[in-house]
This record gives sequence, C-alpha cells and structure tokens, in this order.
Amino acid sequence: MSHPVELLAKDLNPQGGVFCPSPKADMKVWNTHPKVYLDVAREGHAKCPYCGTVYQLKAGETVAHGH
Repeated sequence: MSHPVELLAKDLNPQGGVFCPSPKADMKVWNTHPKVYLDVAREGHAKCPYCGTVYQLKAGETVAHGH
C-alpha cells in the first residue's frame, strides 16, 4: 500500500491502537494475514509487520492519554 491509512482519534481503541488487517485499509479480513495490534497513539503512526500498511493519525488529531 503506497498511501498511509489516515485515522481519527475516535478510530483508535481504548489502548490507542488499531488492528490490521482493517476494513479502514480497504482489506478483506478473511483473505489477508493474521490479526495484529498496532499502537498508533505512541508515535502517531504504526506500520504492520505483515503487509507494510502504515496507519497514522490525521493531521491535527490528538489522543488523550488516560494514565
């Protein structure tokens, strides 16, 4: 995938991440790789080790840290 998948803060789960494969990346969950958790909140982006898809927060989005 050549373009990052832009996410809003509300797209992240309570831990600040997403799972890949993801419908947000226009993937069919049944025919891709094993499900993997990616921590997007930590640095504002994360790259899937299986398929290389990059997920990143959209510019201006912030994640509230509850700890």
